[in-house]
Amino acid sequence: MYDYDLLVVGSANADLVIGVERRPAAGETVLGSDLVVHPGGKGANQAVAAARLGARTALLARVGDDAHGRMLLDTQAKAGVDSTGVLVGGAPTGVALITVDPSGDNSIVVSPGANGRLTPEDVRGAAGLLRASRVVSTQLEIPLETVAEIVRNLPDGTRFVLNPSPPVPLSAEILAACDPLIVNEHEARVLTGGELDGSPEDWAKALLALGPRSVVVTLGERGALVATGVVGDGGEGGVEGGVETARVPSVKVDAVDTTGAGDAFTAALGWKLGTGSSLAEAAAYAARVGAAAVTRPGAQESYPTAEEVAAL
Repeated sequence: MYDYDLLVVGSANADLVIGVERRPAAGETVLGSDLVVHPGGKGANQAVAAARLGARTALLARVGDDAHGRMLLDTQAKAGVDSTGVLVGGAPTGVALITVDPSGDNSIVVSPGANGRLTPEDVRGAAGLLRASRVVSTQLEIPLETVAEIVRNLPDGTRFVLNPSPPVPLSAEILAACDPLIVNEHEARVLTGGELDGSPEDWAKALLALGPRSVVVTLGERGALVATGVVGDGGEGGVEGGVETARVPSVKVDAVDTTGAGDAFTAALGWKLGTGSSLAEAAAYAARVGAAAVTRPGAQESYPTAEEVAAL
């Protein structure tokens, strides 16, 4: 019996958001809206998104002993996340500088701060949380050696979900644990060394060749693609070259702000996989959650409840 449906190990940031008519070119200054501070960070976002949906969720992260850190702890508690694994101190809380244009697209620069001090020792010290969790989800806004330590300490039967953002080449050890590896086109290109020709099905096949057990490629307005390796070489029903694929359609909504939508997708997918859903079923549900999130400004503030997803 697991105490948690989902353990998120990752970053916790203060998001400093400014609306702009357009992004500045090199050397250019543009005027924007009033600065708004939101709780964010991929790890904290995923934990809140899952808890909003009803998942029993815990967060392992590090924040500074400052106002931003206290804000993040407060928002986790209000969402129902168990934040006993959130460590305090070592550096200022991480900060993300975000510009959002009128279409809802964003550009982000992150100062890791305390996120960069989440160490392999911290993971080993949280062995009880790992053992108590059905699914563990992480990202790359924390040190890569810490992600590797998560994999080394993953209990038997616990599923590992990775969104490699911001993307860097990954070791075979980390890739082999991913079930699934969740990437967008940019992240897929980095992981495959810049070679990404053909269709999304081809991209998924190239990614699976690197070693993950399954892959999800998010395609924006085109939805997503899920892929797993299969025994043998078929050719029917989406099976080709030892890879089984399925397309997941997008949900059409009027986007206001895409900040944090990918984190909502990842959290929802990880939670649903832990409940026994297939990869395609979990991705379809996650697509609805991500669509609901982009209809509101901010990251964590935009995340829907299960009832709101059902209504969508």
